[in-house]
Amino acid sequence: MSQNQVPAPDAAPAPDAVPAPDAAPEPVAGGLANLTGLLPQGDLAAGAGENAIELKATEGLSQGQIVRRRFWRHRGAIVAMVFLAGIIVLVTTSIGWGPIPGWWKHNYSSTYPIVNPGGAPTLVVSLTEGVHIGEHPFGQDTVGHDMFAMTMRGAQQSLTVMVLIGLLATVIGVLVGATAGFFRGKADTLLMRFTDMMIAIPVMVIGLVLGHWVNGASALTLGLALAFVQWMAMSRLVRAEFLSLREREFVDAARVAGASSTRIIVKHILPNAVGVIIVNATLLMSVAILLETALSYLGFGIHFPDISLGNLISEYQSAFAQRPWLFWWPGFFIITIALSVNFIGDGLRDAFDPRQRRIPSKRKMARAARKAAAR
Repeated sequence: MSQNQVPAPDAAPAPDAVPAPDAAPEPVAGGLANLTGLLPQGDLAAGAGENAIELKATEGLSQGQIVRRRFWRHRGAIVAMVFLAGIIVLVTTSIGWGPIPGWWKHNYSSTYPIVNPGGAPTLVVSLTEGVHIGEHPFGQDTVGHDMFAMTMRGAQQSLTVMVLIGLLATVIGVLVGATAGFFRGKADTLLMRFTDMMIAIPVMVIGLVLGHWVNGASALTLGLALAFVQWMAMSRLVRAEFLSLREREFVDAARVAGASSTRIIVKHILPNAVGVIIVNATLLMSVAILLETALSYLGFGIHFPDISLGNLISEYQSAFAQRPWLFWWPGFFIITIALSVNFIGDGLRDAFDPRQRRIPSKRKMARAARKAAAR
């Protein structure tokens, strides 16, 4: 090789062959099976799978739609709502309420000739004869009062007290809790120490004092009086919610934009705390009807000539062995109303709580897998 001759460069090494990308996984139809199959097992164990399923199920829905969907899935709450609505319709339309006329022919304050021996109920439910209502389906007392009309009147008064206590105690609790939680400082100290003092006194003792003070009053007066002993738990829950929400970014943004404290509370914080308020208001109502029943039973609630369910139980407790129907029907309505309100509150709690997730059953998972295999 001469000096002027330039050696040919070495051939460039061939680049390593780039491996062909793995084939993309084929999409698997069938919501839950798709998400479960594509997520790593470790993420599923950590809870990412449940989050993805929840996000997939609520994709494109507003907060109100999500809450309604979760509530309608709670079978106990739906059944309880049907029972409570049926009771309200029955007690409202049967003997009349205010300007609403009733379809029942007997009055709760009048006496009638005793039909059956001892005033036994005329209601008969038989497989052969069917359902026979008769003149006095719930029976009569010793002087001839119609127990159906009296029970309906007692349920009306107890429901009135329950609603009044629930609404007024909720308003007071929200006002106290929101003021203490948002402004803090001296307002928080003063309001919470007063709340602690009220909590330290047993509710029944305060109720007895107020019941004695409004002795023989109407359901309206008793409900307004008892509402002032039922707001403490609501105020502490609302305060805790406001202490948490007032530190959020959207509250800081509202302050920077020049919003007043009242506007921040009403327009920004309160809508985010409405779930806690609604749930505890329903539970408060269930406690309220039991409180009214207890006070009427002890003689410090509604008195004759007016009637409540607790008053009926107190009046006829001595007749439990001989004429148990006088005791059964008021007790049945008390238990049904209290349980219905409790179940509705339980359903609302599950609907408003974002941590509550519906776990699919094995049957639904198997059905989704079969659909995916068929496609």
